[in-house]
Amino acid sequence: MKEKVKSWILALLVFGSLVESYYLIYRLPGSDSAVMSENLYVKTDNMGPEEKVENLLYPDKMIIHMGQSKHTLFYPNTTFYNLILNRLKGRSFESFQRRSVQDFDWNKIRNENPGIELSFGAGIPVTLLQRVMQLSPDSLFEGESIDRIWIYNIKNDSKAHAVFFSTRGDIVYEAAKADLTVQDVQQHVDFGSDLTNYKAVNGDYYVPAAKVSMVEVEMPLGMYTIQQMQSNLFFDAGSTRYIPEKDGSEIYTDSKRSLQVDQEQNWMSYSDPAALPAGESTPAKDALEAVDFVNEHGGWNGTYRLAATEEGRQERKVSFQQFYGSSPYGSYPIISQPQLQYGVINLELQQGTVSSYERSLMFVDESKAVKRIVDLSFGERLENQLARLSQASVVKELTPAYVPEVQGEKLRLIPVWRVTLNDGTVLTLN
Repeated sequence: MKEKVKSWILALLVFGSLVESYYLIYRLPGSDSAVMSENLYVKTDNMGPEEKVENLLYPDKMIIHMGQSKHTLFYPNTTFYNLILNRLKGRSFESFQRRSVQDFDWNKIRNENPGIELSFGAGIPVTLLQRVMQLSPDSLFEGESIDRIWIYNIKNDSKAHAVFFSTRGDIVYEAAKADLTVQDVQQHVDFGSDLTNYKAVNGDYYVPAAKVSMVEVEMPLGMYTIQQMQSNLFFDAGSTRYIPEKDGSEIYTDSKRSLQVDQEQNWMSYSDPAALPAGESTPAKDALEAVDFVNEHGGWNGTYRLAATEEGRQERKVSFQQFYGSSPYGSYPIISQPQLQYGVINLELQQGTVSSYERSLMFVDESKAVKRIVDLSFGERLENQLARLSQASVVKELTPAYVPEVQGEKLRLIPVWRVTLNDGTVLTLN
């Protein structure tokens, strides 16, 4: 009889412990508000798979110069973009010669010489570029960051020319030895001969003469929970304290680190001001450290690209831009908006150690995407739109992109033209 009573008491204690654990896990402040849909609730602590840095290093576009002032553009995840990039990855570039950017007549090269121009946006450190291209840099070139590579032919010249542009703006590095023939370059250029022609404007941006088609998409939307982020970011998530803020945001802290969650935008900001410096810091090392940190603290919920490694007064900022799309229509950047921060992962590092980490808590189910094809404006109409914008500041860049919009429990990605002005302002044209 005593043994039966003991067994019942033990069973009740176990049941009580399970009930208490349930309330501790699922009824902490903020736990409900971070979950939008039970069907899309993620039970693991991972927000996505890990990623190799090599897969985050690629041009945001390719500009194909065909001579006679004819140009066309290839974007990530299009057939010819993938084909050209894979071929260039297998070719070697050596014996770099440092030259002034003023030594070249770029307008003439752009309009008269067949060539391929790879755009890397804000730039990639050469030591990282070596991971995806076969470069043999000297110590001077190795310390640079590259925002463009231009490979072109010159009439009556038997060799192809390859020029790497420093982000400093006044210096280029020409590869005296390039494992490319004139015929190789011409073959790549010929891929664009029957495609949409683009008009070069001031050598800064290109306006298509025909429609550019993109995929507009609507996908089911879910949220990662605050508990998942606590498990990812704190050594002992159970020791964190909850602090509600007057602006409606929530802060979770273990007295050393803090996790701030903006419930309106579903945006998290993690800060570790007490992080011990790791030592020497370079743009390449910090980018690698940032990739490792994301791999270890959530992972990648989509396709990303290294967008920038900017140096501040005491820290370096590393940003990763999310891209969406697939062949044959291409992949394009998702623009984070003031009213909806989504599509970017931001980190700050101090002496090689991550001190700040920001990203969206939202994720989508791409397997249930509803898609339709839409066309962006082009030709004279687009030129007139850009001319009006130029009255305030000169247009420096034009590229297709996506604007995210939340509609109930769905995320909609709307195709737009992203316009970057000379003063840094970013605008969109539908």
